Amino acid sequence: MSDIPGPIGPIAVIGAGSWGTALAISLVSTGKETRLWARREDAAAQMRLSRHNPTYLPDVLLPDELEITSDLAAAVKDAHFVVFATPSQAVRTVAEQLDGLIESEAIVVSVAKGIENETLMTTTQVLHDVLKDIPEENLGVLYGPSHAEEVAAGVPTAVVAAARCLRTAEIIQCVFSAPRLRVYVNQDLIGVEIAGSVKNVMAIATGIVEGVGFGDNTRAALITRGLAELKRLGAAMGADPMTFSGLAGIGDLVVTCTSKLSRNRFMGEQVGRGKSVAEVESEMKMVAEGVRTTKAVCKLAALHHVEMPITEAVHAILFEQKPAVQAIEELMSREVKREDWLYEQSESDT
Repeated sequence: MSDIPGPIGPIAVIGAGSWGTALAISLVSTGKETRLWARREDAAAQMRLSRHNPTYLPDVLLPDELEITSDLAAAVKDAHFVVFATPSQAVRTVAEQLDGLIESEAIVVSVAKGIENETLMTTTQVLHDVLKDIPEENLGVLYGPSHAEEVAAGVPTAVVAAARCLRTAEIIQCVFSAPRLRVYVNQDLIGVEIAGSVKNVMAIATGIVEGVGFGDNTRAALITRGLAELKRLGAAMGADPMTFSGLAGIGDLVVTCTSKLSRNRFMGEQVGRGKSVAEVESEMKMVAEGVRTTKAVCKLAALHHVEMPITEAVHAILFEQKPAVQAIEELMSREVKREDWLYEQSESDT
């Protein structure tokens, strides 16, 4: 791991949801000056007073050293490292408010996982589109199997810092590394972003099959075949297929598809039990990114002529009112095929 080139200066974490808050706590724990931006002033004031984030991480104490603000300009003032931790569909709106306020030499990191519905851009592509002063080589992500609740509690976790520029990825690695947060480096930015986004769709699928009452065999098959869909779409978009065997791929896929802490899995489970998406969302405090991402991934699959039957089934259940059991039975009755995707990257039909 390379050393950070000189003082990193203040770090701005944009978004005080569970993940943004957990990362801010981790950054402060390693002695870094960190500012956490909350969208609402009443929420920021409450966090400053109580040193708790009652909506997202109620049991975690916020360090006194953590500065909390609802002023975007104040959050990024003189910051050479800016972290976007908003929901993925809000990245563009917040970035537009920050355009011209972020130092041109700053490293900008997205920890939001998703694909913008209207443009089919990943979050770093959205940031590049909006933040005209920030060079593309200064953009990166931090992805991987990392529940906010566990990171905030100091549970050992491994994630991956990805950027097209190796030096940028190494700086992200240095900044986020902590005694119980191990950060690896990867230059396959598109692969990491596709893996981290599409796995949320697979988590909804896993929740659905559990919600209708199926068991371990079904879950294992879905995770494995879901990985095939991640790799297939990623390869069509220029990703390195090996990326999907790493932390952003199989690592995040496993934890999101199996953990009770996964909000995408929870969404799927409730839908599998017969609730509508709107009903489940009204009961949740946090955003299940996979719902919106499902629409975008279906469009990407069509654009790149990639077969993604699990994703299509999730779309049919969430947005076309197809009964879950019917969609699963149709998946099981598809034409039998080879597992060539394990061996041949050129084979798209699995």
